[in-house]
Amino acid sequence: MDVVPILLVVIVAPLWIIFHYTTKWKQMKGITPEDEASLGDLRTSADRLEERLRVMERIMDDEVPDWRSRNNDKF
Repeated sequence: MDVVPILLVVIVAPLWIIFHYTTKWKQMKGITPEDEASLGDLRTSADRLEERLRVMERIMDDEVPDWRSRNNDKF
């Protein structure tokens, strides 16, 4: 019975895979410039949506002063 192939499959191969992917994960820890750009775009979109919501709430407050209390009663 040859022990070397069994040792390679049972011990060496799993360790090699673990160390290989650990190294890859450590290299990929930081965010890329593309990720930063995407986050910036998302932040800009969120700020615009928040401003639109504020404007809509101001309009609703002017047009229907008690809209907030009526809406909360339904839930």
